[in-house]
Amino acid sequence: MRSFASVAALAAAMMVATPAFAQSPPPAAVEVGKDLLASVTLATAGAAKLTVTTPGWKEGADIDFKYTQYQGNAFPGLEWTKGPAATKSYAIIMQDSDFVARGSPILHWSVVNIPATVTKLPAGMKPEEIPAGSIYGPNYQGAGKPYLGPRTPPGPKHRYHIQVLAIDTTLSADFAPKSYAELIEPLKGHVIATGDVVGLGQVDPSAPPPAPRPPAPAAPAAPAAPPVDHSKHQ
Repeated sequence: MRSFASVAALAAAMMVATPAFAQSPPPAAVEVGKDLLASVTLATAGAAKLTVTTPGWKEGADIDFKYTQYQGNAFPGLEWTKGPAATKSYAIIMQDSDFVARGSPILHWSVVNIPATVTKLPAGMKPEEIPAGSIYGPNYQGAGKPYLGPRTPPGPKHRYHIQVLAIDTTLSADFAPKSYAELIEPLKGHVIATGDVVGLGQVDPSAPPPAPRPPAPAAPAAPAAPPVDHSKHQ
């Protein structure tokens, strides 16, 4: 009887613990970075629509952990429909639209100067395997960075938009943007078609907790007071 009770208690504990790892979908009405999406701010009037897909997940579905920083950070692959006849190159910008830092969007990946003849990037693509002539832009870790998958914090899931922009120009081969503002400046007025695929990121329950922060350095000790010469007061 005692054994049965123990098993029942363990099962109950597991049932209670499981929801702790489950994250709710992002609130539909609250997408704090939506107005900062490149596909929203850069599209010219009458811009065409591209259909963007990834073999990694279906539109609006959960992103497998192997495509995140939690497990492997593998590139999921990407494919899009051909842009209008005026397309000279493509840009790709991946943003977390459920978090904004100091008024700026959170970038996970950006590439410009993808040749107009390219409409597919293979799953598992290594950083050095981007099409010839393409240029990595910044992500939130710095300039000239390759694909960086989600590492979603606790709380509701986050929406990650991988946006493809058809551009009617090609940027200089020495273009080296260090920030989002520098990345989008030469694209303004040149985006003639846009599309994106959205995936939901969440915390990996099997991931180890982040390393504890080192303790703050101790405050320097106050200098000792000089000894009092009592002879002067006698």
